[in-house]
Amino acid sequence: MPNPEPEMPTVQPETPEEKAARKKENRQNFWYSVRDNTPLLLFVIPGAIWMIFFFYIPVFANVVAFKDFQFDPNGFVASLARSPWVGFKNFEFLFSSNAAWVITRNTVLYNLGFISLNLIISVFFAVVMSQLRNRRLTKVYQTSMLLPYFLSWVIISYFVYAFLSPNQGLLNSMITGNGGKAISWYNAPQFWPFILLFVGTWKGIGYNSILYFASAMSIDPTLFEAAEIDGANKWQQIKNVTLPALVPLMTLMTILAIGNIFRADFGLFYQVPQNSGSLYNVTSVLDTYIYNGLTATGDIGMSSAAALYQSLVGFILLMTSNFIVRRVDPESALF
Repeated sequence: MPNPEPEMPTVQPETPEEKAARKKENRQNFWYSVRDNTPLLLFVIPGAIWMIFFFYIPVFANVVAFKDFQFDPNGFVASLARSPWVGFKNFEFLFSSNAAWVITRNTVLYNLGFISLNLIISVFFAVVMSQLRNRRLTKVYQTSMLLPYFLSWVIISYFVYAFLSPNQGLLNSMITGNGGKAISWYNAPQFWPFILLFVGTWKGIGYNSILYFASAMSIDPTLFEAAEIDGANKWQQIKNVTLPALVPLMTLMTILAIGNIFRADFGLFYQVPQNSGSLYNVTSVLDTYIYNGLTATGDIGMSSAAALYQSLVGFILLMTSNFIVRRVDPESALF
């Protein structure tokens, strides 16, 4: 005869006394955890306060995008409360203008260029530095590459102007010295997509390459030794050991960059071209458009609508790219 199936144990519901005891134990465990991690929590408090005041509280001000904002002498809250609702008229004004297509196109294409260039060049330099055996020389390279990252865009704009000045710029001096005609760089939009891509990549390449370099240096050396024993040369070791180990970080950085694809570096696109009106068609992005619109018209509602549109699309792209990565390789996903 077949063995009878074992009976499933019945789960007795918790009595009120057991439930109260469990809740009390959970509270005690929570406070024990807080007590044990007090030094770490004290370090977190300043950052948490900063996040609350500068990220979470301002979120409620997004309602300005749906209002005809009018200043009130009693303060911002009173202005917000007394400004009439206009629905989506601020968004209609943004998308009905000819600038909507130009700024969206510029923002997306420039960021796609930066994502591609930063990924390729940063990984290249990180791999090269990881192969260097002279650690002192590696530190010199890291410091020299990281220096531009700490320079403000105002300083960099003067560096660029030293090269592109119409009268005394280094490039025009070289051109005229060889019998050519000087170029009015700040009135020649055809050159600026390349200039901005070069300057933006040059400024950020040191920071990005150090991230990949740190990841490359954490690879187990025995993997390279095993590959060398199997007869792999340097290129094969890089291809089969180093690059696969960098893929999770490359994926993470790309997801974060895609989430910011509708955000442009304001300093790069405003300070470096010196806000030249002749270059608006190739240098105007969402951030500069919002700033110029706010300073020229004072229309806070329209500017807030553009900023909200920027944040919403960035959030959607971040979630979409992370979902795709999670379906392909869950370990490389952001969450």
